[in-house]
Amino acid sequence: MKSSIIKPAEFSRRRENLLDMTGPGSIVLLQAATEKTRNSDVLYPYRQDSDFLYISGFSEPEAVLVLIAGENGNRSLLFCRPSDPDRAIWDGPRAGLEGALADFGMDEAYDIAELDKRLPELMEAAEKVYYKVGCEPEFDRQIMRWMHQLHGSKDAHLPQELVSLEHDLHELRLFKSKAEVKAMRSAAQIAAKAHIKVMQAAPSATNEAELQAELMLIFYRNQCPWSYQPIVGAGDNGCVLHYIDNNQPIKSGDLILVDAGCECDGYASDITRTFPANGRFNPEQKALYELVLKSQLAAIELVRPGNLWLDAHHKVVEILTIGLVELGLLQGELKELTDSEAYKEFYMHKTGHWLGLDVHDVGDYTIDGESRQLEPGMVLTIEPGLYITPDCELVEPRWRGIGIRIEDDVLVTRDGNEVLSQDVPKSVAEIEALMQA
Repeated sequence: MKSSIIKPAEFSRRRENLLDMTGPGSIVLLQAATEKTRNSDVLYPYRQDSDFLYISGFSEPEAVLVLIAGENGNRSLLFCRPSDPDRAIWDGPRAGLEGALADFGMDEAYDIAELDKRLPELMEAAEKVYYKVGCEPEFDRQIMRWMHQLHGSKDAHLPQELVSLEHDLHELRLFKSKAEVKAMRSAAQIAAKAHIKVMQAAPSATNEAELQAELMLIFYRNQCPWSYQPIVGAGDNGCVLHYIDNNQPIKSGDLILVDAGCECDGYASDITRTFPANGRFNPEQKALYELVLKSQLAAIELVRPGNLWLDAHHKVVEILTIGLVELGLLQGELKELTDSEAYKEFYMHKTGHWLGLDVHDVGDYTIDGESRQLEPGMVLTIEPGLYITPDCELVEPRWRGIGIRIEDDVLVTRDGNEVLSQDVPKSVAEIEALMQA
Protein backbone atom coordinates (compact mmCIF):
# COMPACT_ATOMS: atom_id res chain seq x y z
CA MET A 1 0.00 0.00 0.00
CA LYS A 2 1.37 3.41 -0.97
CA SER A 3 1.17 6.50 1.18
CA SER A 4 -1.54 8.88 0.00
CA ILE A 5 0.03 11.99 1.58
CA ILE A 6 3.79 11.36 1.50
CA LYS A 7 4.82 11.05 -2.15
CA PRO A 8 7.60 8.86 -3.63
CA ALA A 9 9.79 11.90 -4.28
CA GLU A 10 9.88 12.67 -0.56
CA PHE A 11 10.91 9.12 0.33
CA SER A 12 13.66 9.41 -2.28
CA ARG A 13 14.87 12.68 -0.71
CA ARG A 14 14.93 11.02 2.71
CA ARG A 15 17.14 8.23 1.38
CA GLU A 16 19.51 10.78 -0.16
CA ASN A 17 19.63 12.77 3.07
CA LEU A 18 20.43 9.64 5.07
CA LEU A 19 23.24 8.66 2.71
CA ASP A 20 24.62 12.20 2.93
CA MET A 21 24.87 11.64 6.68
CA THR A 22 26.43 8.18 6.49
CA GLY A 23 28.89 9.35 3.81
CA PRO A 24 30.72 7.81 0.84
CA GLY A 25 31.56 4.15 1.06
CA SER A 26 28.61 3.34 3.30
CA ILE A 27 25.87 0.78 2.88
CA VAL A 28 22.62 0.98 4.87
CA LEU A 29 20.57 -2.13 5.65
CA LEU A 30 17.02 -1.88 6.96
CA GLN A 31 14.72 -4.82 7.61
CA ALA A 32 10.93 -4.66 7.48
CA ALA A 33 8.97 -5.57 10.59
CA THR A 34 8.22 -9.25 10.95
CA GLU A 35 4.68 -10.57 11.23
CA LYS A 36 3.68 -11.59 14.76
CA THR A 37 1.43 -14.48 15.75
CA ARG A 38 -1.43 -13.59 18.09
CA ASN A 39 -2.58 -17.15 18.72
CA SER A 40 -2.67 -20.37 16.71
CA ASP A 41 -2.80 -19.30 13.04
CA VAL A 42 -4.07 -15.77 13.75
CA LEU A 43 -1.65 -12.88 13.20
CA TYR A 44 -1.66 -9.47 14.83
CA PRO A 45 -2.58 -6.69 12.38
CA TYR A 46 0.62 -5.87 10.53
CA ARG A 47 2.31 -2.53 11.20
CA GLN A 48 5.52 -1.70 9.35
CA ASP A 49 8.66 -0.79 11.31
CA SER A 50 8.63 3.00 11.58
CA ASP A 51 12.23 3.48 10.41
CA PHE A 52 11.65 1.24 7.40
CA LEU A 53 8.40 3.04 6.61
CA TYR A 54 10.04 6.47 6.92
CA ILE A 55 12.77 5.64 4.41
CA SER A 56 10.82 3.50 1.95
CA GLY A 57 7.06 4.07 2.26
CA PHE A 58 6.79 0.30 1.78
CA SER A 59 4.31 -1.36 4.12
CA GLU A 60 4.71 -5.09 3.39
CA PRO A 61 6.59 -7.67 5.49
CA GLU A 62 9.49 -9.84 4.28
CA ALA A 63 11.54 -7.02 2.82
CA VAL A 64 15.03 -5.57 3.21
CA LEU A 65 16.04 -2.13 1.97
CA VAL A 66 19.64 -1.60 0.87
CA LEU A 67 21.02 1.90 0.34
CA ILE A 68 24.48 2.33 -1.18
CA ALA A 69 26.46 5.57 -1.20
CA GLY A 70 28.63 5.25 -4.28
CA GLU A 71 31.18 7.46 -6.02
CA ASN A 72 29.09 7.40 -9.18
CA GLY A 73 25.75 8.01 -7.48
CA ASN A 74 23.60 6.49 -4.79
CA ARG A 75 21.47 3.38 -5.25
CA SER A 76 18.30 2.16 -3.54
CA LEU A 77 17.60 -1.57 -3.71
CA LEU A 78 14.54 -3.29 -2.32
CA PHE A 79 14.43 -7.03 -1.69
CA CYS A 80 10.78 -7.99 -1.36
CA ARG A 81 8.22 -10.67 -2.14
CA PRO A 82 7.43 -11.01 -5.85
CA SER A 83 3.89 -10.77 -7.10
CA ASP A 84 2.02 -14.04 -6.62
CA PRO A 85 -1.43 -14.49 -8.20
CA ASP A 86 -2.09 -17.59 -6.10
CA ARG A 87 -1.35 -15.83 -2.79
CA ALA A 88 -3.31 -12.80 -3.95
CA ILE A 89 -6.45 -14.93 -3.77
CA TRP A 90 -5.81 -15.46 -0.05
CA ASP A 91 -4.00 -12.32 1.10
CA GLY A 92 -4.52 -9.70 -1.60
CA PRO A 93 -2.05 -8.33 -4.15
CA ARG A 94 1.58 -7.52 -3.39
CA ALA A 95 3.57 -4.60 -4.75
CA GLY A 96 6.06 -7.05 -6.22
CA LEU A 97 9.32 -6.13 -7.93
CA GLU A 98 7.51 -4.07 -10.53
CA GLY A 99 5.72 -2.02 -7.88
CA ALA A 100 8.94 -1.46 -5.95
CA LEU A 101 10.34 0.27 -9.02
CA ALA A 102 7.24 2.03 -10.33
CA ASP A 103 5.46 3.00 -7.13
CA PHE A 104 8.22 3.33 -4.54
CA GLY A 105 11.02 4.87 -6.59
CA MET A 106 13.60 2.13 -6.08
CA ASP A 107 16.54 1.88 -8.46
CA GLU A 108 16.61 -1.90 -8.31
CA ALA A 109 14.30 -4.61 -6.94
CA TYR A 110 14.99 -8.27 -6.26
CA ASP A 111 13.17 -11.29 -4.89
CA ILE A 112 13.71 -11.53 -1.12
CA ALA A 113 14.79 -15.13 -1.74
CA GLU A 114 17.94 -13.74 -3.43
CA LEU A 115 19.05 -11.76 -0.38
CA ASP A 116 21.66 -14.24 0.88
CA LYS A 117 23.18 -14.58 -2.57
CA ARG A 118 23.43 -10.87 -3.39
CA LEU A 119 24.07 -9.14 -0.06
CA PRO A 120 27.69 -10.25 0.57
CA GLU A 121 28.71 -8.91 -2.83
CA LEU A 122 27.01 -5.57 -2.10
CA MET A 123 28.64 -5.35 1.33
CA GLU A 124 32.07 -6.11 -0.09
CA ALA A 125 32.24 -2.73 -1.82
CA ALA A 126 31.48 -0.83 1.41
CA GLU A 127 33.76 0.57 4.11
CA LYS A 128 30.97 0.96 6.68
CA VAL A 129 27.78 -1.04 7.20
CA TYR A 130 24.98 0.86 8.92
CA TYR A 131 22.07 -1.03 10.45
CA LYS A 132 19.94 -1.10 13.61
CA VAL A 133 22.45 -2.91 15.79
CA GLY A 134 20.86 -5.12 18.43
CA CYS A 135 17.24 -4.44 17.48
CA GLU A 136 16.53 -7.75 15.74
CA PRO A 137 18.79 -10.59 16.95
CA GLU A 138 18.15 -12.75 13.90
CA PHE A 139 19.09 -9.89 11.54
CA ASP A 140 22.26 -9.32 13.61
CA ARG A 141 23.14 -12.99 13.12
CA GLN A 142 22.37 -12.77 9.42
CA ILE A 143 24.75 -9.84 8.98
CA MET A 144 27.43 -11.76 10.87
CA ARG A 145 26.92 -14.72 8.53
CA TRP A 146 27.41 -12.44 5.51
CA MET A 147 30.58 -11.04 7.10
CA HIS A 148 31.92 -14.54 7.75
CA GLN A 149 31.07 -15.48 4.18
CA LEU A 150 33.16 -12.57 2.92
CA HIS A 151 35.93 -13.43 5.34
CA GLY A 152 36.05 -16.92 3.89
CA SER A 153 36.29 -15.69 0.31
CA LYS A 154 39.73 -15.31 -1.19
CA ASP A 155 40.71 -11.67 -1.83
CA ALA A 156 37.34 -10.39 -0.56
CA HIS A 157 37.22 -6.90 0.89
CA LEU A 158 35.67 -6.69 4.34
CA PRO A 159 33.83 -3.58 5.57
CA GLN A 160 35.89 -1.94 8.30
CA GLU A 161 33.03 -0.85 10.57
CA LEU A 162 29.58 -1.94 11.63
CA VAL A 163 27.76 1.24 12.72
CA SER A 164 24.46 1.76 14.53
CA LEU A 165 22.06 3.53 12.20
CA GLU A 166 19.59 4.93 14.72
CA HIS A 167 21.17 8.27 15.61
CA ASP A 168 21.40 9.61 12.05
CA LEU A 169 18.07 8.22 10.97
CA HIS A 170 16.23 9.39 14.08
CA GLU A 171 17.65 12.89 13.76
CA LEU A 172 16.05 13.06 10.30
CA ARG A 173 12.73 11.77 11.65
CA LEU A 174 12.63 14.39 14.41
CA PHE A 175 12.03 17.25 11.95
CA LYS A 176 8.72 16.97 10.11
CA SER A 177 8.20 18.05 6.50
CA LYS A 178 5.10 19.86 5.25
CA ALA A 179 3.63 16.54 4.10
CA GLU A 180 4.31 14.91 7.46
CA VAL A 181 2.66 17.83 9.27
CA LYS A 182 -0.32 17.47 6.95
CA ALA A 183 -0.65 13.79 7.91
CA MET A 184 -0.31 14.60 11.62
CA ARG A 185 -2.83 17.41 11.38
CA SER A 186 -5.30 14.98 9.79
CA ALA A 187 -4.65 12.39 12.50
CA ALA A 188 -5.27 15.03 15.17
CA GLN A 189 -8.47 16.26 13.52
CA ILE A 190 -9.91 12.76 13.25
CA ALA A 191 -8.95 11.95 16.84
CA ALA A 192 -10.56 15.23 17.90
CA LYS A 193 -13.84 14.14 16.34
CA ALA A 194 -13.60 10.88 18.26
CA HIS A 195 -12.97 12.64 21.58
CA ILE A 196 -15.93 14.97 21.00
CA LYS A 197 -18.16 11.99 20.19
CA VAL A 198 -17.07 10.28 23.42
CA MET A 199 -17.90 13.36 25.49
CA GLN A 200 -21.34 13.52 23.91
CA ALA A 201 -21.94 9.81 24.53
CA ALA A 202 -20.67 9.74 28.12
CA PRO A 203 -23.83 10.83 30.01
CA SER A 204 -25.75 7.81 28.72
CA ALA A 205 -22.84 5.32 28.88
CA THR A 206 -22.77 2.73 31.65
CA ASN A 207 -19.41 1.09 30.91
CA GLU A 208 -16.00 2.24 29.69
CA ALA A 209 -16.23 -0.21 26.79
CA GLU A 210 -19.10 1.77 25.26
CA LEU A 211 -16.88 4.83 25.01
CA GLN A 212 -13.98 2.88 23.53
CA ALA A 213 -16.43 1.67 20.88
CA GLU A 214 -17.26 5.29 20.02
CA LEU A 215 -13.56 6.03 19.54
CA MET A 216 -13.06 3.05 17.27
CA LEU A 217 -16.08 3.88 15.16
CA ILE A 218 -14.66 7.31 14.27
CA PHE A 219 -11.11 6.02 13.78
CA TYR A 220 -11.98 3.17 11.45
CA ARG A 221 -14.71 5.03 9.62
CA ASN A 222 -11.93 7.43 8.60
CA GLN A 223 -9.52 4.57 7.78
CA CYS A 224 -7.22 5.62 10.62
CA PRO A 225 -6.40 2.80 13.06
CA TRP A 226 -5.54 3.62 16.65
CA SER A 227 -1.96 4.73 17.21
CA TYR A 228 -1.82 3.06 20.64
CA GLN A 229 -4.17 1.07 22.84
CA PRO A 230 -6.69 3.67 24.07
CA ILE A 231 -7.17 4.50 27.74
CA VAL A 232 -10.76 4.97 28.90
CA GLY A 233 -10.58 5.19 32.67
CA ALA A 234 -13.58 6.14 34.78
CA GLY A 235 -13.29 7.13 38.44
CA ASP A 236 -10.35 5.48 40.19
CA ASN A 237 -9.14 4.03 36.88
CA GLY A 238 -8.18 7.52 35.73
CA CYS A 239 -5.37 7.39 38.30
CA VAL A 240 -3.76 4.39 36.53
CA LEU A 241 -1.38 5.92 33.98
CA HIS A 242 -1.46 3.01 31.51
CA TYR A 243 -4.91 1.63 32.22
CA ILE A 244 -6.20 -0.28 29.16
CA ASP A 245 -8.82 -2.73 30.44
CA ASN A 246 -11.58 -0.26 29.47
CA ASN A 247 -14.34 -2.54 30.72
CA GLN A 248 -15.48 -1.21 34.10
CA PRO A 249 -18.80 0.42 35.04
CA ILE A 250 -19.18 4.21 34.89
CA LYS A 251 -20.86 5.99 37.81
CA SER A 252 -22.59 9.33 37.52
CA GLY A 253 -20.10 11.25 39.68
CA ASP A 254 -16.99 9.82 38.01
CA LEU A 255 -14.43 11.72 36.05
CA ILE A 256 -13.54 9.91 32.82
CA LEU A 257 -10.00 10.13 31.47
CA VAL A 258 -9.72 9.30 27.76
CA ASP A 259 -6.23 9.07 26.22
CA ALA A 260 -6.59 8.08 22.57
CA GLY A 261 -5.19 8.83 19.14
CA CYS A 262 -5.10 7.44 15.62
CA GLU A 263 -2.71 7.10 12.70
CA CYS A 264 -2.96 8.81 9.33
CA ASP A 265 -0.46 7.41 6.82
CA GLY A 266 1.41 5.98 9.79
CA TYR A 267 1.66 9.33 11.63
CA ALA A 268 0.19 9.43 15.12
CA SER A 269 -2.02 11.71 17.12
CA ASP A 270 -2.07 11.50 20.92
CA ILE A 271 -4.81 13.39 22.78
CA THR A 272 -6.08 13.19 26.34
CA ARG A 273 -9.18 14.79 27.80
CA THR A 274 -10.81 14.39 31.21
CA PHE A 275 -14.48 15.15 31.76
CA PRO A 276 -17.33 14.38 34.18
CA ALA A 277 -19.51 11.40 33.33
CA ASN A 278 -22.68 13.35 34.15
CA GLY A 279 -21.61 16.52 32.35
CA ARG A 280 -20.82 18.61 35.45
CA PHE A 281 -17.60 18.92 37.45
CA ASN A 282 -18.03 18.84 41.21
CA PRO A 283 -16.03 21.49 43.18
CA GLU A 284 -12.99 19.29 43.86
CA GLN A 285 -12.86 17.99 40.31
CA LYS A 286 -13.18 21.51 38.93
CA ALA A 287 -10.46 22.92 41.17
CA LEU A 288 -7.92 20.27 40.18
CA TYR A 289 -8.96 20.32 36.53
CA GLU A 290 -8.53 24.07 36.22
CA LEU A 291 -5.12 23.81 37.89
CA VAL A 292 -3.97 21.21 35.35
CA LEU A 293 -5.38 23.28 32.48
CA LYS A 294 -3.65 26.42 33.75
CA SER A 295 -0.33 24.58 33.76
CA GLN A 296 -0.92 23.15 30.30
CA LEU A 297 -1.77 26.48 28.71
CA ALA A 298 1.34 28.05 30.25
CA ALA A 299 3.50 25.17 29.02
CA ILE A 300 2.16 25.41 25.47
CA GLU A 301 3.14 29.10 25.45
CA LEU A 302 6.74 27.99 25.97
CA VAL A 303 6.72 25.73 22.90
CA ARG A 304 8.60 27.99 20.50
CA PRO A 305 11.99 28.03 18.77
CA GLY A 306 14.92 28.69 21.08
CA ASN A 307 13.23 27.53 24.26
CA LEU A 308 14.43 24.33 25.87
CA TRP A 309 12.65 20.98 25.78
CA LEU A 310 12.45 20.97 29.59
CA ASP A 311 11.10 24.53 29.93
CA ALA A 312 7.50 23.36 29.59
CA HIS A 313 7.96 20.66 32.24
CA HIS A 314 9.53 23.07 34.71
CA LYS A 315 6.67 25.52 34.22
CA VAL A 316 4.09 22.76 34.80
CA VAL A 317 5.83 21.62 37.99
CA GLU A 318 5.92 25.19 39.29
CA ILE A 319 2.25 25.91 38.61
CA LEU A 320 1.00 22.56 39.88
CA THR A 321 3.06 22.80 43.06
CA ILE A 322 1.83 26.32 43.85
CA GLY A 323 -1.74 25.24 43.16
CA LEU A 324 -1.50 22.13 45.31
CA VAL A 325 -0.27 24.26 48.21
CA GLU A 326 -3.14 26.71 47.73
CA LEU A 327 -5.63 23.83 47.75
CA GLY A 328 -4.04 22.35 50.88
CA LEU A 329 -2.79 19.13 49.27
CA LEU A 330 0.87 20.06 49.82
CA GLN A 331 2.47 22.07 52.60
CA GLY A 332 5.73 23.98 52.37
CA GLU A 333 7.69 26.50 50.31
CA LEU A 334 7.83 26.22 46.51
CA LYS A 335 11.60 25.69 46.24
CA GLU A 336 11.64 23.14 49.03
CA LEU A 337 8.75 21.21 47.46
CA THR A 338 10.22 21.23 43.96
CA ASP A 339 13.74 20.37 45.12
CA SER A 340 12.40 17.41 47.10
CA GLU A 341 10.02 16.50 44.25
CA ALA A 342 7.12 16.35 46.68
CA TYR A 343 4.78 17.00 43.75
CA LYS A 344 5.57 13.51 42.43
CA GLU A 345 3.06 12.10 44.88
CA PHE A 346 0.43 13.53 42.52
CA TYR A 347 2.34 14.19 39.26
CA MET A 348 4.92 11.53 38.51
CA HIS A 349 5.60 11.77 34.76
CA LYS A 350 7.20 14.24 32.37
CA THR A 351 5.11 16.81 30.55
CA GLY A 352 5.45 15.41 27.03
CA HIS A 353 7.35 13.50 24.36
CA TRP A 354 8.19 13.71 20.68
CA LEU A 355 5.40 12.64 18.32
CA GLY A 356 5.53 11.29 14.77
CA LEU A 357 5.52 7.83 13.21
CA ASP A 358 5.74 6.53 16.77
CA VAL A 359 3.59 7.84 19.60
CA HIS A 360 6.72 8.17 21.72
CA ASP A 361 8.72 9.23 18.73
CA VAL A 362 12.45 9.09 18.19
CA GLY A 363 14.95 11.91 18.66
CA ASP A 364 17.35 13.05 21.36
CA TYR A 365 15.95 15.10 24.25
CA THR A 366 19.40 16.26 25.36
CA ILE A 367 22.58 17.30 23.57
CA ASP A 368 25.89 17.05 25.45
CA GLY A 369 23.93 16.47 28.63
CA GLU A 370 21.84 19.64 28.28
CA SER A 371 18.15 19.95 27.47
CA ARG A 372 17.66 20.36 23.73
CA GLN A 373 16.45 23.59 22.14
CA LEU A 374 13.16 23.44 20.28
CA GLU A 375 13.32 24.04 16.51
CA PRO A 376 10.71 24.46 13.76
CA GLY A 377 9.36 21.14 12.50
CA MET A 378 9.48 19.32 15.82
CA VAL A 379 6.17 17.95 17.12
CA LEU A 380 5.66 17.16 20.80
CA THR A 381 2.88 16.53 23.27
CA ILE A 382 2.12 18.71 26.28
CA GLU A 383 0.36 16.57 28.88
CA PRO A 384 0.36 17.61 32.53
CA GLY A 385 -1.80 15.72 34.99
CA LEU A 386 -2.74 15.14 38.61
CA TYR A 387 -3.53 11.72 40.05
CA ILE A 388 -4.83 11.30 43.59
CA THR A 389 -5.19 7.60 44.20
CA PRO A 390 -8.23 6.29 46.08
CA ASP A 391 -6.02 5.09 48.95
CA CYS A 392 -3.98 8.30 49.34
CA GLU A 393 -3.98 9.16 53.04
CA LEU A 394 -2.13 12.46 52.54
CA VAL A 395 -5.34 14.26 51.54
CA GLU A 396 -8.94 14.52 52.68
CA PRO A 397 -11.30 11.85 51.31
CA ARG A 398 -13.06 14.38 49.03
CA TRP A 399 -9.94 14.61 46.83
CA ARG A 400 -9.32 10.88 46.50
CA GLY A 401 -9.87 8.92 43.30
CA ILE A 402 -9.51 11.95 41.02
CA GLY A 403 -7.29 11.41 37.97
CA ILE A 404 -6.84 14.22 35.44
CA ARG A 405 -4.67 14.58 32.34
CA ILE A 406 -4.96 17.09 29.50
CA GLU A 407 -2.83 16.41 26.43
CA ASP A 408 -2.41 18.17 23.10
CA ASP A 409 -0.17 17.71 20.07
CA VAL A 410 1.94 20.80 19.38
CA LEU A 411 4.00 21.69 16.29
CA VAL A 412 6.93 24.06 16.71
CA THR A 413 6.63 26.72 13.99
CA ARG A 414 9.01 29.51 12.94
CA ASP A 415 7.35 32.10 15.15
CA GLY A 416 5.72 29.99 17.86
CA ASN A 417 3.54 26.90 17.73
CA GLU A 418 0.41 25.32 16.29
CA VAL A 419 -1.78 23.12 18.48
CA LEU A 420 -2.73 20.36 16.04
CA SER A 421 -5.38 18.98 18.42
CA GLN A 422 -7.04 22.32 19.14
CA ASP A 423 -10.47 21.12 17.94
CA VAL A 424 -11.17 19.24 21.19
CA PRO A 425 -12.82 21.38 23.91
CA LYS A 426 -10.89 21.59 27.15
CA SER A 427 -12.15 24.45 29.30
CA VAL A 428 -14.67 23.59 32.00
CA ALA A 429 -17.30 25.76 30.34
CA GLU A 430 -16.73 24.24 26.88
CA ILE A 431 -16.84 20.67 28.13
CA GLU A 432 -19.97 21.16 30.21
CA ALA A 433 -21.74 22.99 27.36
CA LEU A 434 -20.87 20.21 24.88
CA MET A 435 -21.98 17.42 27.19
CA GLN A 436 -25.24 19.08 28.14
CA ALA A 437 -26.20 20.18 24.62
